[in-house]
Amino acid sequence: MRGEDGLLADLDALAIPFAAHEHVAVFTVAESDDVNAAIPGAHTKNLFLKDAGGAFWLVTVPGEARVDLKALPAAIGCKRVSFGKADDMQRLLGIAPGSVTPLAAINAAPGSITVVLDAALAAAPRVNVHPLRNTGTIGLSGAAILDLLRHWGHDPRTAPIPMQDSA
Repeated sequence: MRGEDGLLADLDALAIPFAAHEHVAVFTVAESDDVNAAIPGAHTKNLFLKDAGGAFWLVTVPGEARVDLKALPAAIGCKRVSFGKADDMQRLLGIAPGSVTPLAAINAAPGSITVVLDAALAAAPRVNVHPLRNTGTIGLSGAAILDLLRHWGHDPRTAPIPMQDSA
């Protein structure tokens, strides 16, 4: 597993601009609200999922999104999904719940997980994600996240992720 040192080395090697922020540990989107207020850009949450066929998915959406889990499989191209287990997350991505980030794909073997970035985030000039730990945030463009994923041998997807009505 290449970890955060590998991530920082790849950001440097690929000349990807980013902004790094250190902060208290946050485990949920609600806990991150105070931290996020001081960091410009789009904030995210991540869903580590397993589909009915046994494939693993990491879906990154805007932090305030309420994903429609029933409509999600059709949007990303799989069958019914459920939340993945912490031990699978650790085994595949080398991270624990609370530190989930698309950047953890640096630790995943190509083909072991499919990473999906919400289409709006993919187009955003600054997307804030964890650097494989929940005591930091890295801000970089959505395009740069996709470039990193491809650099690591993944075939990331972008999709308009279906949201629940807020009513």
